Amino acid sequence: MNISDQIKENLEDRRKLNPNDDFGIERNWEKLTNILSENEDETINYLKNCSKEEVSWISEVFDDVSEKLQSKKFIACLRELDQKFPDLKLTFFIDNAENYIKED
Repeated sequence: MNISDQIKENLEDRRKLNPNDDFGIERNWEKLTNILSENEDETINYLKNCSKEEVSWISEVFDDVSEKLQSKKFIACLRELDQKFPDLKLTFFIDNAENYIKED
């Protein structure tokens, strides 16, 4: 299954969860983080082409993915999404994600 199909399936599952199901949400986030952390280039390509709604859901795990990828290229992609979808107000999430990158 390609990254797009995996993410679509994950986001469908996420939408179905009760907002009070903390355990279910945490498990969903973990799966999404793993999908997005497998291949940086595929993830960035996916993010550049995904919908506003998908970006909104995925923003929940920006920090976890950033911690795993340790990639300034990933952060740059997120900044592009922030410009593309300014009404999502992603700057806070992106700044937080950037803080997870360890400096050499």
